[in-house]
Amino acid sequence: MTHVLSAVAWPYANGPRHIGHVAGFGVPSDVYSRYMRMAGHDVLMVSGTDEHGTPILVQAEAEGITPRELVDKNNRIIVEDLVALGLSYDLFTRTTTRNHYAVAQELFATVHRNGYMVEQTTMGAISPSTGRTLPDRYIEGTCPICSYGSARGDQCDNCGNQLDPIDLIDPRSRINGETPQFVESQHFFLDLPALAEALGEWLHGRDAAGAWRPNVLKFSLNLLDDVRPRAMTRDIDWGIPVPLPGWEDQPNKRLYVWFDAVIGYLSASIEWARRSGDPEAWRQWWSTPSARSSYFMGKDNITFHSQIWPAELLGYNGRGARGGSAGEYGALELPTEVVSSEFLTMEGGKFSSSRGVVIYVRDFLSRYQPDALRYYIAVAGPENQDSDFTWDAFLRRTNDELVSTWGNLVNRTASMIAKNVGSIPSAGDLTDDDEALLAAVRGGFATVGSLIQGHRQKAAITEAMRLAGEANRYLAAQAPWQLKKTDPARMETVLHVAAQAVVDLNTLLSPFLPHSSSLVHRALGGEGEFQPMPVIAEVDDLDGGPAYPVITGDYSSAPAWEPRPIVPGTPVAAPSPIFTKLDESVVEEELARLRGDS
Repeated sequence: MTHVLSAVAWPYANGPRHIGHVAGFGVPSDVYSRYMRMAGHDVLMVSGTDEHGTPILVQAEAEGITPRELVDKNNRIIVEDLVALGLSYDLFTRTTTRNHYAVAQELFATVHRNGYMVEQTTMGAISPSTGRTLPDRYIEGTCPICSYGSARGDQCDNCGNQLDPIDLIDPRSRINGETPQFVESQHFFLDLPALAEALGEWLHGRDAAGAWRPNVLKFSLNLLDDVRPRAMTRDIDWGIPVPLPGWEDQPNKRLYVWFDAVIGYLSASIEWARRSGDPEAWRQWWSTPSARSSYFMGKDNITFHSQIWPAELLGYNGRGARGGSAGEYGALELPTEVVSSEFLTMEGGKFSSSRGVVIYVRDFLSRYQPDALRYYIAVAGPENQDSDFTWDAFLRRTNDELVSTWGNLVNRTASMIAKNVGSIPSAGDLTDDDEALLAAVRGGFATVGSLIQGHRQKAAITEAMRLAGEANRYLAAQAPWQLKKTDPARMETVLHVAAQAVVDLNTLLSPFLPHSSSLVHRALGGEGEFQPMPVIAEVDDLDGGPAYPVITGDYSSAPAWEPRPIVPGTPVAAPSPIFTKLDESVVEEELARLRGDS
């Protein structure tokens, strides 16, 4: 057994999340976590809502409410949506807890004490019309290196180079289009040059291990070519105070939202441990060299997970050029894997809430089954290249694959057993065809499991569905409906083999399709939930702050990743359809919504 940390990107709490977000961080992390639990590993899956930074202030002002009211509202919406999607967090919390404040301040103070937070005068961007600081990511312009016209103030997504807003040619605010004003301000910078050698050794070690996706590793190694100090404080009054004398009482100096957000993986682990009754339990995932950690996010956040967060950890551990010693948490392990997805577009356009090119998770799940969305993301999502969500493709994938291949196999098998036997039949002598199907499905456990563990989920679910197709072809060839009168014993053997294949295929597909896995389980005579599901718990802040909802769950009853022999004589009733077939009209209805037609 290995301790496995699933560190899932923190959705930003300036609004509800759309399906492009969960395609990057949500479904892939849940599939992996569910599989690793089934394979016998001790998984800790953590995340929460990221609630600091200027965009929260901007959105709160636009809605005429306080930042706290905004994040409270959106935190609850996001929590409810992620539970509805079935994401099996051990703890999904938030960055406005007092526990998170304390952990973030401990890391900052120790990195500073070790010499890797240096004070510098910088040119900060402010909005001329409001006087408010503009975050780097809310400034766009032309990249001075590659001339890309939509570079951001922190990096250029085209050439991958780190930038400062003042570097941009013709910078403009993404909030209102105005040209920012640059003013002097004192800030603390993470001294990346002093950590570059250690960071490079770690990244080259990841390269030698060969486990990272090539696009992620290449981008990360390229970051080493232009390493310079990175500001880790901001001129803003919404965030975590800087824990240093002369700074902590300044009302307009706070930790950079991206400094504190990535620390959330650690603070959520600590909060989970404190709530579990063993406050030190988190160390099994953070202080044990044999533990594994996989970080899930979209490609626009690679730099923060393969450079900034590892550098923070190296600085905290005292492993840079200036040496130093770890703080009260002891030496902390760096990420094992950074699992980045590419971008999901929609009907050929980039997701944009302001332009209406969007479908929020809540709206989607109000009309369609959660496993239909999970299936589409797994089989056609942006795993290793940008992909485009279209309603036509969603309909075809749902009807032609989920309904016609898997749903049809389950329903015809259960229906024939219920009608002709009434319970799981016993098997007689097995033919070569029987043995071949059973062997193929059993072999799927090694193949599909290896693919999921290697973060090749598209290939994994494709293989599982291929095996479901083999089972359908087996039934068609054996034609048990014709054997009832001519050879009833053979009919029962065929139905036994089909039932065994369905039960094992359900196990293979259950990390991807957890909701329907329980329906399949019950269709073949099982009882209760097959895959344990997350729940919302209303909790008090551990250190006296306001109460809030969290996602948690008991996943100890997850089925083992292995074949499970069926039991002859188990009653089987006539089943209901597992999946909903979509009408062709869905496509035009959804396109009309996208166009804003009344």
